[in-house]
Amino acid sequence: MAAASLPVLSAEGGLSRYLDEIRKFPMLEPNEEFMLAKSWREHGDRDAAHKLVTSHLRLVAKIAMGYRGYGLPIGEVVSEGNVGLMQAVKRFEPDKGFRLATYAMWWIKASIQEYILRSWSLVKMGTTANQKKLFFNLRKAKSKISALGEGDLRPEQVKVIATKLGVNEQDVIDMNRRLGGDSSLNTPLREDGDGEWQDWLVDDSESQERRFAETQESDNRHSALREALEVLNPRERRIFEARRLVDDPITLEQLSEEFGVSRERVRQIEVRAFEKVQEAVKKAIVRIEAPRMALPAA
Repeated sequence: MAAASLPVLSAEGGLSRYLDEIRKFPMLEPNEEFMLAKSWREHGDRDAAHKLVTSHLRLVAKIAMGYRGYGLPIGEVVSEGNVGLMQAVKRFEPDKGFRLATYAMWWIKASIQEYILRSWSLVKMGTTANQKKLFFNLRKAKSKISALGEGDLRPEQVKVIATKLGVNEQDVIDMNRRLGGDSSLNTPLREDGDGEWQDWLVDDSESQERRFAETQESDNRHSALREALEVLNPRERRIFEARRLVDDPITLEQLSEEFGVSRERVRQIEVRAFEKVQEAVKKAIVRIEAPRMALPAA
């Protein structure tokens, strides 16, 4: 079940060729999917796992297309989605009664969104769930009210978006500015995707040193989070990620069905996992930043 064995969306081949290639993999009937999943889970059958993955590459591509507006290479977005798909296949329990596509969708989205957040270096560890929701839904909200012009949003537009997304108005203003004020700034200069319009804009908001420091801090926090997740057991990690690290959290009811426990038990596991991650993040940040803090002043 190695990523290297999957088709690759390359600049040479292009998106159309990649889509044609993955369409060659057959879709699975429910019973066939169940037997393959059982074979992988109970016997470690890698051929079965490979068939499960390749039969769902179209699902990854479909989800990845929804994230094209962030100015990131679509090949990398698809690749990250495939990583999420493989994680889903690895953890899929066919006896629960769900189809793999239903289960994998959450892993694919989470993997892609983590890549976007990491690449943009905008959303830090302390950012609220509402701000993450705003990050991924601002463009869509602006489109619905035809607010796609350059510059700041008008007060009435800010109010409409804040109300619709359940965030405060200042968050809308700040995020709109951080995202460049307009989604078209992320449009590639040419069809081959080499460079974006925003690459040619002059940024007079803050110094490169300041941005570097903020990026380094964000990278440190993301590293600390990834390291902290290792303290969780598989069930804790699944629940924590599904409830805390995705744009649309899975409900307690869905997770209770997935794990065969009560909703209250899922809630308890989520709270405990959060406490463990929070403590581990604090320790990791101290360790990661300690060398920099120890450097003598120039």
